[in-house]
Parts: sequence; C-alpha cells; structure tokens
Amino acid sequence: MKTIKLNARTGWILLIVGGITIVSTSAAIIARTSSSNDPDKCLPTVIAHRGASGYIPEHTLGSYALAITMGADYVEPDLVMTKDGALISRHDNELGLTTNVAQHPEFADRYKTQTVDGTEISGWFTEDFTLAEIKTLKAIERIPDIRPGNARMDGVFEVPTFQEIIDLVKSIETSQKRSIGIYPEIKHGSHFKNLGLAMEQLVVDTFHSNGYTGQDSHAYIQSFEVGNLKELKKITNLRLIQLYESDKSAQPADQVILGTGLTYGNMSTPEGLVEVAKYAYAVGPDKSYVIPRNDDNTLGQPTTFVKDAHAAGLKVHPYTFRAENAFLPKEFQSTDPAPSARGNLAGELRAYLEAGIDGMFSDQPDVPVGIRGKC
Repeated sequence: MKTIKLNARTGWILLIVGGITIVSTSAAIIARTSSSNDPDKCLPTVIAHRGASGYIPEHTLGSYALAITMGADYVEPDLVMTKDGALISRHDNELGLTTNVAQHPEFADRYKTQTVDGTEISGWFTEDFTLAEIKTLKAIERIPDIRPGNARMDGVFEVPTFQEIIDLVKSIETSQKRSIGIYPEIKHGSHFKNLGLAMEQLVVDTFHSNGYTGQDSHAYIQSFEVGNLKELKKITNLRLIQLYESDKSAQPADQVILGTGLTYGNMSTPEGLVEVAKYAYAVGPDKSYVIPRNDDNTLGQPTTFVKDAHAAGLKVHPYTFRAENAFLPKEFQSTDPAPSARGNLAGELRAYLEAGIDGMFSDQPDVPVGIRGKC
C-alpha cells in the first residue's frame, strides 16, 4: 500500500508504504521537491544509495519512497535475478543478510556454499528461488549493530521487483510534481550470465518499455564490470556508469574471467579514464579515489581523479557517504564514540564538493539535499 500526503502550508509529509507511517516536518523538503522538474538540473546530483537506507532497511519500497520525499534526485536499486528470470532488488544475490530466509524452514535445504566473483560465500541465493518464493520473504536490516533503529522495521517490507520500483517512482512523481530518476546497478553480471540468467537485455527492455529510452531519460545503468557496460552501449542510449572497487589492484570480475589483467587502478589513470569514456557517461569510484584517508583515518589531500575524469568528459559520482561514526573520517565523527553514533556527514560532503565531484551516493540523502539547498 502506498499513500503520500503533502501539506506545504504546515510543512508536513505523511508517507505510508508497506504498512509503516513516516512523518517529516521539513517544509524545506516540500519546497525543494515541488520546485524542480528535472533531477539533472540541480547539482550536485543526490543519489539515494539503496534508498534512504540510513533510516529504513535498504532496497525496500519504504526506503525508496522516503528518499524521494527527502528530495533525492535518483533512487538506486541493486538488481539481481531469480530462478525464473525476474529482476529483484537486493544488494547481493545472497539472501541471508537482508531477508528473513533463515526463519523459513521450508527453504533450509537451499542453503549452500558457492563462489561468486571469486569469493566463497555460504547462504541462500536468489538464483535458487522463484519470484513467488522470494515474495514470501521479508526484508531485514543488513547492519543492525550500526542501525538498530532500522532493525525495528525487520519483517515489514517485501523484496521489491525492478518493475515495482519503477511503478513507485512514477506514482510519487505525480504527487511530488517532479521527475525522479532511477539508477540501478547490475550485480554479479558474469555470474548470472554463466547461469543462463543474463540481466543486461532485461534491464534495458524494462527501462525501454517504461518510457526510459534515451540519454535525456532520467536513468543510469551501473556496473563494476566492463564487458556488460560495453554490451549495453550497443543496445541502449541510456547513460552508463563505470563503478570502481576501493582496492585499485582488484580486477572487474569479467576481466578476471577473460584474463586481461585490467585493474581498477589501470582504469583510474588519465589514459584509463579516456578508455572508459568511450562507453560510459560517468564514473562511480569509491570515495577514496577522490580524497584518500590518512593513516590516522583523517581525510588526506584530494587526488587528480576528478580533474582527470572531467578531462576525459566523464561525470564523477563517488560512493558511499554515510552519517555514522563507523564510516566517517575521524575529524567528522561524533564525540559519542559508539560506531552507530551520527557525526558530521555534512562536513565530509563539503570537502568532497570542494574537490569538484558532480554527484554522490548517500545513505542519508536529506543531508546532501540540505547542504545543496534550493536550486
């Protein structure tokens, strides 16, 4: 069930999604969301990472809906596949960390160990479940020790399909009177392709059938792999973003399979960025590519990555900006030493904005929206 009520005079937002009610008293949010009709108009671009995942369990309709009412320009679902070829939104294909699958005795025999992108993982995997079976599960908070408030919503939300997310966005666009972008990531592309469950064409077909067809559409498709982005470049005009792992010595999973030797470090050089620009519109690096951390966990000096990417014609959207001490540089952490305590995310963001980034992925999208202000 989805209900959204706005009252610009009193400055409240009532949001009912999936059985919970969220109330915001920010008149600024209403002013922001009703004043702009183009998510690419305001800079920097605010991408709600897995929705408003700092407030509601990630990759749920509630998380995406709250992010939109907070003023995010784009919502970001990670996409994986079911056994019967449905696109669903989970951070990974392993279900144990983000759903209550372990509480379903009927699925106990699905538990297994397998290698995904070179890493051995044990758990329950989406490719072993039909969509109907996935719909019997409920989402849970992935990092309950850091976000205990989110964990109180365990069991409230279903696992959404890609189409359900698009439907939600389009319905809230009507009430918000603005366009809202969708920014999916294809997860484990080679893994699913090797299982006969390739996602790329299905993602494109789903976007195209919903009216997202050209580079001016409010949509991106992202991947940590290289080959699938080059494949996507041939079948769609939608904007593509090359993601970069934090470890520069690591290789994209498809490049490991191909034996090319290409690393994310190679792809971050001026020459590497020029090659990326042949198929991608933007790059999504771990934020350490832009400003690395010192040994004492304080922010270091900005690198030339943004300048080099801009010289190649690429936008730069780093990830992930989070408000909890566990993720912040030392100088922006709260005086409360608890890892779950919230520090000065706005201070960290300002440092990156000064470094010239064009957008950012944030678990608390209201913070970058607030420091950006009306545009």
